[in-house]
Amino acid sequence: MYRVASASEYLVITGVGISDIKIVKKGWVLPGQSCAVFDMTPVNYTFEVQAMSAEKLPFVLPAVFTIGPRVDDDASLFKYAKLISPHDKLSHHVKELVQGIIEGETRVLAASMTMEEIFRGTKDFKQEVFEKVQLELNQFGLLIYNANVKQLVDVPGHEYFSYLGQKTQMEAANQAKIDVSEARMKGEVGAKLREGQTLQNAAKIDAETKIIATQRQGDGKKEEIRVRTQVKVYENQRDAEVAEANAELAKKKAGWTKEAEVAQVEAAKSVALREAELQREVERMNALTRTEKLKAEFLSQASVEYETKVQEANWELYRKQKAAEAVLYEKEKEAAAQKVIAEAGFYARQQQADAEFYAKKREAEALVALAQAQGTYLRTLLEALGGNYAAFRDYMMINNGLFQEMAKVNAEAIRGLQPKISIWTSGGEGGDKSGTGNAMKDVAGVYRMLPPLLKTVEEQTGMLPPAWMGMLTDLSGRSNPN
Repeated sequence: MYRVASASEYLVITGVGISDIKIVKKGWVLPGQSCAVFDMTPVNYTFEVQAMSAEKLPFVLPAVFTIGPRVDDDASLFKYAKLISPHDKLSHHVKELVQGIIEGETRVLAASMTMEEIFRGTKDFKQEVFEKVQLELNQFGLLIYNANVKQLVDVPGHEYFSYLGQKTQMEAANQAKIDVSEARMKGEVGAKLREGQTLQNAAKIDAETKIIATQRQGDGKKEEIRVRTQVKVYENQRDAEVAEANAELAKKKAGWTKEAEVAQVEAAKSVALREAELQREVERMNALTRTEKLKAEFLSQASVEYETKVQEANWELYRKQKAAEAVLYEKEKEAAAQKVIAEAGFYARQQQADAEFYAKKREAEALVALAQAQGTYLRTLLEALGGNYAAFRDYMMINNGLFQEMAKVNAEAIRGLQPKISIWTSGGEGGDKSGTGNAMKDVAGVYRMLPPLLKTVEEQTGMLPPAWMGMLTDLSGRSNPN
């Protein structure tokens, strides 16, 4: 049968004529061969890896990995076809395999880094996780097409990133307050400075205007007096003929001159007086400006010092809280470790006791079984011997080699004694066959037996016969002393 795979599939053929497996896109499937189809489409795996940093701070690393077979390498494709293709890509088995590799490598890498290094070097951390996971997936013929590691998340009960964000937020807020205070101080000081300059310039312009106006008024009065004087002079010239008119004219002339001088003096004094008043107003405004400036400077400095002290106190409190939380976490971990060690010791002792009990139980059961078997054997044997206990005992002694053992023990007992064995005979096999002859023969035999018997006793025990027995002669004719 001719089989053709789709664009995202491969055929795996094995059987007759194929030593291992053959991976093709299309081909003939002969009798005695089997064919399977596996899909090459990558699959998305979503995980939330729980890891712990070098400071033993837990965190959650959400990640989405797009993983599929490596199609650009024949060796990887063969590995995938042998190891993974029999399972569904979305099966629990494949997901657990991928998840185990990702979680294992992530935990090992996170345990060698501090939380600050992980948080500030997130990009490098993700890249290193990607490389280590890919290295493990190569042995299964898998390739990571895309890896999206999301932002690190706190584990419930351990709000490290939350506290870190609050710290950054508070630092930014405090810096913003300081910048606002400085801007407000510059604005208020600048406004006061501009107001003072405006008042100074206005006062200067007003004073100059008053002076010019007074000068113009004096010049006008002078011109008016001059015109009037000329008119009067002309009239006086016209009326010179009249003496009274001349005298009156002279008086009026003196009076006008006096009034003009008084007006000039009054104008000069008025100008000086107004100038003094304006100068005093200017000095007062300058004093107010300097006072407001000093107030703004000291108030801004006091506000900044207050905010600084508050931030230092908050930081000290935060540092003490984190130190206390770290000590508490360490104590909890030590207590948990001690609990686990105690439970492990208790479990080991329990298992040892159970093993000893089971061994004793099995030994007792073996003894009971052996006793039952021996009882059955002995009962059957006794029944076969017709209940004869003596025959049963002799058979058991012979069967168990008891007689041989006794002979061996006796032989071992006398091995070191080196005994001396004496053999003698009573002599005279023939003789009288009558009763009297037999009696004398027995007496003679006893008499002949004495010398060798006494010699044997002497050799084996070292004891001599008593002196009253005199000299005895053995069969060889030698005399035996006492």
